[in-house]
Amino acid sequence: MTDAAAEILFSHENGIGIITLNRPQARNALTFAMYEEIARIAADPQALGATRALILTGAGDKAFAAGTDIAQFRDFRTPEDALAYEDRIERVLDTLEACPVPTIAAISGAVTGGGAAIAACCDLRIATDSARFGFPIARTLGNCLSMRNYARLNALLGPARVKDMIFTARLIEAEEGRSIGLFSEILPDHAALTARMMSLAALIAGHAPLTLRATKESLRRIGQGGDLDDSEWVLNCYLSGDFREGMEAFLAKRPPDWKGR
Repeated sequence: MTDAAAEILFSHENGIGIITLNRPQARNALTFAMYEEIARIAADPQALGATRALILTGAGDKAFAAGTDIAQFRDFRTPEDALAYEDRIERVLDTLEACPVPTIAAISGAVTGGGAAIAACCDLRIATDSARFGFPIARTLGNCLSMRNYARLNALLGPARVKDMIFTARLIEAEEGRSIGLFSEILPDHAALTARMMSLAALIAGHAPLTLRATKESLRRIGQGGDLDDSEWVLNCYLSGDFREGMEAFLAKRPPDWKGR
């Protein structure tokens, strides 16, 4: 078993894929190999089973992920080292954002640095009341985020909250996170979080895959200021067998049998 295979666990259950960041002894701090494994799974989760929703969570209840493992930075010496790191992280995050199925971050405890960036790229975030989200880099490493990560946080939280969070190096706690839309739900403990992440993923997995993918991709393009031509997804949905199935099921007053095509 490779380090990445040991530190990133993947399981599949009833159309739901589960990525578990598995370094609880290090608060699930991310190595480069872990980032790459997340990207590999997110690029094509359906290759690992008939996946219709993907959950990302951390082992244990202390942390979702406490950023990039600091040991990964010890050999940084040149401009190329810094730029290559941000390029790597951006490629991983962009792959996660473009994941073809809905993604859910299920968060207990600390979700900071690279872990917070991963959570911010997920479609939904649910958390326990122990969750703490942020980028305390102004009092720790003295580095910065990439422009794309600032843009993601700006879209998610707004510029005033991003400045407050970075300038003060504080972590956003669970109830504040829910009040500003960072977390959609707060659960009382890790056991409740685990149960809810499965029930939420099952609910989403039971809905029309093409509708969900069109929504994800359209919002991703809007967020990136990209081409807003929607003809591809309009045609994919309206000319699909699923659209015909949805109409027939509605008229027959029965649940639709979605195929994703």
